[in-house]
Amino acid sequence: MGANPQAGEVALSLGGRSHVCKLTLGTLAELEAELGEDSLVALVERFETGRFRAADVIAVLEAGLRGGGWRGTRADLVAGDPAGGPVGAARAAAALIARAFAVPE
Repeated sequence: MGANPQAGEVALSLGGRSHVCKLTLGTLAELEAELGEDSLVALVERFETGRFRAADVIAVLEAGLRGGGWRGTRADLVAGDPAGGPVGAARAAAALIARAFAVPE
């Protein structure tokens, strides 16, 4: 199962298994609350300006995994060793944020 970037999806290899991630409206609302942002624009700016923390990356990936149908836990994610390590995880989180707000052509 491959990710469809046009649909806002991002592929994430976690523990050697490929998962499709997608930020849905519901998971974006949860992220706003969890990350203490007052708007979606502020959440996007946090990643665009490089002001994100490792906890932010984990929260975005967890939300994206859930949006893609994953039923794991945050502990599963943290223990799952994402492909590319911390840099790969940050890239996947940034791609999720960017694709959630991309306007399809």
